Amino acid sequence: MTKIVSASAALVDLPVETVRTDAVQAFVKQETIVVDLRTDDGLDGTGYSYTIGTGGRAVLSMLRDHLLPLLEGRDARDVEAAWRELFAVTRATTVGAITSLALAAVDTALWDLRCLRAGEPLWRLAGGFRRAVPVYDTEGGWLHLSIEELVRGALAAKESGLRGVKIKIGRPRAEEDAERVAAVRAAVGPGMDIMVDANQSMTYAEARRRAYALEPYQVGFFEEPLPADDVQGHRELARSTSIPVAVGESLYSVGQFRDYLARGAASVVQADVARVGGITPWLKVAHLAEAFNVAVCPHFLMELHVSLVAGVPAGTYVEHIPQLRAVTRTELPIEDGHAVAPDEPGLGIAWDRNALDDLRVA
Repeated sequence: MTKIVSASAALVDLPVETVRTDAVQAFVKQETIVVDLRTDDGLDGTGYSYTIGTGGRAVLSMLRDHLLPLLEGRDARDVEAAWRELFAVTRATTVGAITSLALAAVDTALWDLRCLRAGEPLWRLAGGFRRAVPVYDTEGGWLHLSIEELVRGALAAKESGLRGVKIKIGRPRAEEDAERVAAVRAAVGPGMDIMVDANQSMTYAEARRRAYALEPYQVGFFEEPLPADDVQGHRELARSTSIPVAVGESLYSVGQFRDYLARGAASVVQADVARVGGITPWLKVAHLAEAFNVAVCPHFLMELHVSLVAGVPAGTYVEHIPQLRAVTRTELPIEDGHAVAPDEPGLGIAWDRNALDDLRVA
């Protein structure tokens, strides 16, 4: 038996690396919840999750008041059992963002321990499908940027070898969004993927109008066109356009993904390991997507998602938004437009403990 002898959590505020805006919000800061687990055989596992600007203290309280006390004395190898028990004791607040984010911080720490004990990297224990995965860039596509800035960003991404770029949409008129996407397509040519993201800002009617306006530019996928709980709207949109519809960053359970896939409402799944509750449910979503022959292109968290996308056959893209450089000692390597999953045992994130301590707020 490999008992957990200590479990702790902290809240760390990370400033954004660049100005980030979309149709509904600005990315103010990343409230990062870090969980550390130690076992009686001398292993230390670290996991994390995040919020964008609000809610971090609520997640921390959930962990400290309800979840972490249940971990001490448990066998760290029983990852599925631990996830189920913690989910059960928070039944009154599931499915919900705060609980899922808290579960994810614990679950990723348990997976770190699992990989360390096995002496294997996460990408291999997650399935071992391949080690390198294509990358697309989002940092050059924020909504506040001018057309000239969008074009410069896209050309820089192309020059660096990245396989695609994502452009935020949601300007007042469809013609404005179309003009911005058209300019980027003209600049990068036909050989580069262009994705668009509306961040849940549209009605079905407006999303259909935008999709029609964007179809001539061979858009790779249309992300979160409607509110995340509008499964029917996404289904109707998917039927009305040739552009693949992408959802998932704002879904918080395997069951929510099942509903989308069963109803043909998503052509791309963007499961976020923090928001869906950890690596354990993330892998279930990825295999569910594979069963429906749907691509997996997760949202954000490139430092963690690279290993998960590398592990599963349905994994298609990693989103390039660097956000951990202030608290890590290494950067995600990108070679020939592909992110390379870390090959050392564990999650492969080299935390800078001094930097974490300096940015700790609770």
